[in-house]
Amino acid sequence: MEHTTDKPTSSTPFPTSENSPGGPSSRGGSSTGSTGGSSSMASNRSDELLNRVVQTAHETIDRLAGTAAPHVHRLHEQVSHAGESLHLNGSDLSAMSDEWANSLRNSVREHPIAAMATALAVGMLVARITR
Repeated sequence: MEHTTDKPTSSTPFPTSENSPGGPSSRGGSSTGSTGGSSSMASNRSDELLNRVVQTAHETIDRLAGTAAPHVHRLHEQVSHAGESLHLNGSDLSAMSDEWANSLRNSVREHPIAAMATALAVGMLVARITR
């Protein structure tokens, strides 16, 4: 029993509830044969049960995907916004770092003896702390 639809298929490799076996177009009734015997009837019943389980699973997955899609989209937007914000903050910090480095260079050029004394004091402090 093959079911084809004229609808375009989605990008997922999994069938949806619209194009799956046991989907909406195949729910008409059972096709039990009159000469099949009890094993044929049992097989048809298990096929029907399997089709109902598969259909219910497809409907549940479709419902969950529909519910999760807006949340995933919102999360994607928030992550994208956070990335942009980090990029802007990184650019600001880089500019500030360049300004501080230039300011420090100018201070050392203007006051070289004070810079040497400060470097010596910081070096002694670091040495004492690390002992």
